[in-house]
Amino acid sequence: MPKIISFISRKGGTGKTTNAINLASMLHSLGYKVMLVETDTNYTLNTLRKMELFKTGANDKNMFQLIASEDHIVADDIQTYLNSNVDYIILDTAGKTTDVFIKTICIHSNLVIVPTSLSQNDLLVTYQTVEDLKPARELNKKLKIAVLPNRIHGSTKSKTISASLEELDAVLLTNFVPAKNMYAQFSTIMPEKDYLGITKEIVNLL
Repeated sequence: MPKIISFISRKGGTGKTTNAINLASMLHSLGYKVMLVETDTNYTLNTLRKMELFKTGANDKNMFQLIASEDHIVADDIQTYLNSNVDYIILDTAGKTTDVFIKTICIHSNLVIVPTSLSQNDLLVTYQTVEDLKPARELNKKLKIAVLPNRIHGSTKSKTISASLEELDAVLLTNFVPAKNMYAQFSTIMPEKDYLGITKEIVNLL
């Protein structure tokens, strides 16, 4: 049975897509069978995959699966994917998703990851997102919720990160995503090697 990891936040621009693709690419490079489901109707990742295939001439049979869906049907889609021969299903959810869809997605997930920077706006959204996940955790007792510090300045000390996020009722990942351009220029083909530590920590949570 595949493990389901969902990236969720109440707003766009927090790093859901960036981290979902980095996680999927790294897991795939480590030999895991991965399916990435994109529920944003702009389908950015599907477009990126097509562009990369065109530019490189690569064979998509050697890549992880990339599926397009939408919030209101993704729960049903997941049920059809549970019998797929994959180790992980990663959900990149749309920004501003509704309470109903958040709850539905969480009921079917093993782990929800909420990426956030330390800006005041992102922190407020993150606190609200974690609060909104609590009803789903009552229905899915095995659900784990983790916060991933994202776009963190290189000089920021770990105790500063912990202090900013300590009141959240969630696991705080000790590895964080630095504010580097390489993470913004993600690929559906080549993994970012510096994402290995974060990947290992996420796998250990499951």
